[in-house]
Order: sequence, then structure tokens, then C-alpha cells
Amino acid sequence: MPRITKAVFPVAGLGTRFLPATKAMPKELLPIIDKPIIQYAVEEAVAAGITDLIFVTGRPKRAIGDHFDANLELEFQLARRGKTAERDMVRNIVPPGVNCIFIRQPEPKGLGDAVLCAAPAVGDAPFVVLLADDLMRGERLPTAEMVAAYGANPSNYLCVTEVEPDVVHKYGIVKPGPAGPDGRVTVAGLVEKPRLEEAPSHLASMGRYVFNPEIFDVLRTLEPGAGDEIQLADAIDILARRGRVTAMEMSAQRYDCGSKFGYLTAIVDHALDSAEFRDPFLALMRERLAQRGESVAKPPRSDE
Repeated sequence: MPRITKAVFPVAGLGTRFLPATKAMPKELLPIIDKPIIQYAVEEAVAAGITDLIFVTGRPKRAIGDHFDANLELEFQLARRGKTAERDMVRNIVPPGVNCIFIRQPEPKGLGDAVLCAAPAVGDAPFVVLLADDLMRGERLPTAEMVAAYGANPSNYLCVTEVEPDVVHKYGIVKPGPAGPDGRVTVAGLVEKPRLEEAPSHLASMGRYVFNPEIFDVLRTLEPGAGDEIQLADAIDILARRGRVTAMEMSAQRYDCGSKFGYLTAIVDHALDSAEFRDPFLALMRERLAQRGESVAKPPRSDE
């Protein structure tokens, strides 16, 4: 069976929840301290063995291409000043042997349309889709887990996790089917943002997918759905009702960087896990809370 080497990154969205910051800068380049959100997704894909990175962009997203392209002037100036570590860091954002392909989505017609735009670059190969808004952290990241699962059983895969009842209405929710040949839950359907009382489960689809190229045939014939857009969730639901989709529960921690609070949480956690920033950041937070008449318990160090 073919090995998965292609990843699609739909990055054409306007990022309206982060205006005015995203008026001129793509939301995918918003930094978690010093690394943009999209780079975390790219690193996750590369670690899973992906060699072709396909970015589906929009008109105001040229800066994403610039980030992953070489900047010879910057590299020269860093080397000239003896900053070889920094030069190597920016030079190796995309490792040797990994290709970046950029495709423009002519107009914002939905996530399903964005994935369909990648069809010429994907061809007849299986591929993964990563939504950069979902930043994943952990010893085992979803893309590697899904690529390995595909190698054992070449199904379409949804990355899922159990969510609390009060947020069910924010996600695509899985209608579970019987266990598949590998013991994983099959997906009998996908309900987009249901009311709690109508939700078939609390298993929510996260922003990582593995698809066989059959998804393109479904997307080409799909009528516009919610928001008059081509919805990827509708295409997944069609494949699920044909018995062609498997759920894979992720073990990583997910940050919803498409929301302001999720983005802030990611920054705080990355600072707390940083050897450089942890202690001064905690001291700063205690100082600010004390100034406001509040307090926070001192957490144990990871090495205590």
C-alpha cells in the first residue's frame, strides 16, 4: 500500500476573530512566544514522515510562503555577525528533502473547497490534512499516530477526543459505529455542531485527518452547505455512511489557537514549560496577582 508523504494545510481563512492583528498578517503566523502556529503543524507533519507540504492559501497570505522560503540576506547578515545558531535555525525551518507547494484558493468557499484545491498536487495518493489552529503537544502527536494507523489499516481517519457536554455544540460530533478490524471505533456519521440533546456522542473531530483520494470525488459533487460553503464535514459524513471512516482517539494535548483564550493558554503553557522563561514568568504572574490582591499557589517543579 502507498506510504503517506503528502500533507495539506488549508490556510486561506481570513482570521477575523483576531482582528485587527490579522488585517495584514496571516493568523497562522501569530507566534507562540517565538515560533508561529503554522510551524508547529509543519514540524508535526515532517516528524511523521511527510515530504510534500501543500499549502492552500488566499490572496493576503503571501507571508506564509515567505516564512518557509529561504531568506539569503538574513542568513548572510546572521553569519556575518557570528550568529550561526540563529542562521541555521531560519535556514532549516523546512528540512532538506521536504518540498513546499503553494496553491491559491480563488475565493473563500469553505474548508471542503480548500481541500479540493489541493487535488492536483495530491493526485491519487493518500494524504493528511492539518488545521494549524489546532496546536498539538505531547510525546505522541496525532499525525504520526494516524500515518501509522493507516499503514496497518488504510482507512480514512478522523482524529477525535471526548469533549465536555457544554462545548459539544462547537464541534463536529461523531456518530459511532461498530469496532473495525483493528479494534478502533468506526464512524457511522458526522454531525456538525449539534445541540447537546441531538448529539450522537461526545466524541469530537479535531483538526487532523487522513484521507484516501476518494474524498475528492465526494467534494466535487457536494452541494454548498452551512454558510453557502463546501463543508468538509458533509463530505466526511457521506464517506462515514458508506462505512469508509475510522475514528482515532488522540493522546496529545490540543490548544484551540483559533480562539483568543485557547491561543493565550498555549502561550502560557509553553512559557511554563520553557527552561528559559518558567521561573521569571511565574515570578511575574505572582507579582501581578499580588498587585491585584489575588494569589496563586506555587506549583511543584517538574524535577521535584
